[in-house]
Amino acid sequence: MPSTPRSGVAAAVGAAALALSSLAGASPASAQGPFPAPDEIVTSSNVTHLANIPATAPLAGPDSTGTDLAFTGDYAIAGNYLGFTIYDISEPARPEITSQVLCPGSQNDVSVSGNLLFLSTDSRRSDASCSSTAQNDGTRPYWEGMKIFDISNKRNPRYVKAIETACGSHTHTLVPDKKGKDVYLYVSSYGPARNLGNCKPPHDIISIIKVPVKNPGAAALVATPNLFPDGGNPGVPGNVQDGMVTPTSGCHDITVYPSKNLAAGACMGDGVLMDISDREKPRVIHRVQDDAHFAFWHSATFNNAGTKVVFTDELGGGGAATCNPAIGPTRGADGIYDITGKGDQRRLEFRSFYKIDRHQTDEENCVAHNGSLLPVPGRDILVQAWYMGGVQIIDFTDSTAPREIGFFERGPAANDEESGGVWSAYYYNGHIYASDLGKGFDVLRVDDPATDPAKSHRSKELNVQTQGTY
Repeated sequence: MPSTPRSGVAAAVGAAALALSSLAGASPASAQGPFPAPDEIVTSSNVTHLANIPATAPLAGPDSTGTDLAFTGDYAIAGNYLGFTIYDISEPARPEITSQVLCPGSQNDVSVSGNLLFLSTDSRRSDASCSSTAQNDGTRPYWEGMKIFDISNKRNPRYVKAIETACGSHTHTLVPDKKGKDVYLYVSSYGPARNLGNCKPPHDIISIIKVPVKNPGAAALVATPNLFPDGGNPGVPGNVQDGMVTPTSGCHDITVYPSKNLAAGACMGDGVLMDISDREKPRVIHRVQDDAHFAFWHSATFNNAGTKVVFTDELGGGGAATCNPAIGPTRGADGIYDITGKGDQRRLEFRSFYKIDRHQTDEENCVAHNGSLLPVPGRDILVQAWYMGGVQIIDFTDSTAPREIGFFERGPAANDEESGGVWSAYYYNGHIYASDLGKGFDVLRVDDPATDPAKSHRSKELNVQTQGTY
């Protein structure tokens, strides 16, 4: 999601609702109902809501926005625009807060490797410390980029180092090296402007940071490969209704499959398949665009075999109401692609779209967002966040005919400060964990013959954008 404070999210949702309701036939009465009441939880019969922990001080209030999740052992780590929280999930139905770190900076996307936690900062700050203040004047000195913490003591994380990157770090992807001595961070960022001291156009790069596992204080920027020497998709001007396409000026998110030396980049106006055999020199194999349907290539998920990619389109930047008849079923949706061919001749071939069919009110931002695979042998099953559309479980084993397995959602937020919906929904060791922008941390369980085989799978660590094989 674009870096927008809580008040900005609410404003964007309101503006989008007004715009959409002005279209012919695009009023709440025209969408499918009945709708859940404010804050009412509804689920399919095979999904159970087990727990919720609301945002608490110091990570609560009008500037609080829940973001991404990472997992290590019996802990889940949740990012927030104000910092991060470590939850003890040894008893999934009764999660507890282990510690919270106040460290403001937009996104605060998280990943974990052993005792190291990595945190993205995608807003201009006065310095790299956790006591920094906002520095919105891009002509004055400012800092944004990656921070590293030692979380060997989960109750007392320790700040290790910061590395500045061009245009900050909207998201990052952890990429282990082939010898286990180092990890790389592929830093995705965008939004250049001529008035920004450290983020001027063109910005067609990603930033690569190398972190020695045994000496994280020596982490350093080692490469800034240009993925778009032709400048990428020039974009299509307009608005949500007209079919706008965001110009490519970097990547929003990258998912890697290290054992297959593959990466899929969701890069604003482009979807990209890359060879990452040389971790410091990722190489684009194939690029796709779909200006008729995709406005903002947001994230990507491989299937377990590495033969498919599910790309998400964050139409409206996460602040618009797009799950309604006016927008339709092929925009703000998932695009499912097969990977065909071999070697450098591999290609992304479109197969189908998937979008939730539970229409939302025009007061609810709803669009495809972050999800993960369920480890079900022989099947391709995804759990996915849809902001105020909730959480969806999808079987895309047949990439031409994806189907719903189950869902969870809340009605419109009764308190504007808690609006926004589910940012991330990931499956880890038998349960679904969700990070809500305003409602905090949720735990769900799915009981279904199609998904039950996943319950026996156990992982010691999970960074969803670093896919392993099950």
